[in-house]
Amino acid sequence: MEHPYLFFVKLFEFTHIKPLVHFAHSYPHVIYSWVVIGLLMGFGMLATRKIAMVPNKAQNIFELLISNIEEFMVEIVGEEGRWLFPLVATIFIYIFTSNMIGLIPGFFPPTASLNTTISCALTVVVFTHVIGIKYHGAKYIKHFMGPIWWMTPIILPIELIGHLARVLSLSFRLFGNMMGHELVLGILFFLAGAFFAPLPIMALGIFVALVQAFVFFLLSVMYFNGAMEHAH
Repeated sequence: MEHPYLFFVKLFEFTHIKPLVHFAHSYPHVIYSWVVIGLLMGFGMLATRKIAMVPNKAQNIFELLISNIEEFMVEIVGEEGRWLFPLVATIFIYIFTSNMIGLIPGFFPPTASLNTTISCALTVVVFTHVIGIKYHGAKYIKHFMGPIWWMTPIILPIELIGHLARVLSLSFRLFGNMMGHELVLGILFFLAGAFFAPLPIMALGIFVALVQAFVFFLLSVMYFNGAMEHAH
């Protein structure tokens, strides 16, 4: 189902440059990912432009958000996991913002594209193994071998399938929820106009956006924590 109207895609159409127009229609999730990145960079610059001991409202909001994410993560991983905070905080904030902009008429949530969610999932899964190798070196292979050597032929394929399934689980859960919400909103916009019928769905969409970002963040932290632990 094609989105009824995408503001930034229309801007590309006004250029009348065929490659750009084709790109905009083929990859709206990329364009709106750029929009999300621009928004986050802009808010970040506003919040950090005048850092003071007595923070302003923007600095207060950002400090509260960042500190809560960090403390929640430390409760799960421990103090040793603080160095992972920039990555998991970026994942959470990017996904939540990407989810939320889909509630604005004319905007498309990048997370409603499987390309975006798979790229986020691959980042998490690949970095999980980077963490494992960093903490355990060559012994990280023991995470895949099982507790007894003669069980390795059974355990190893199961572990490999399980780690591949993480990519599918992270990506399809987020993609399915956001694409489903977009489809419902599109149908209601078509049937009842831009303001009345979609309002309850949009209110529910705020909750879904937060929950899906939090689930992705929580699973990422759990995967990182598992890679840091010693194999049993």
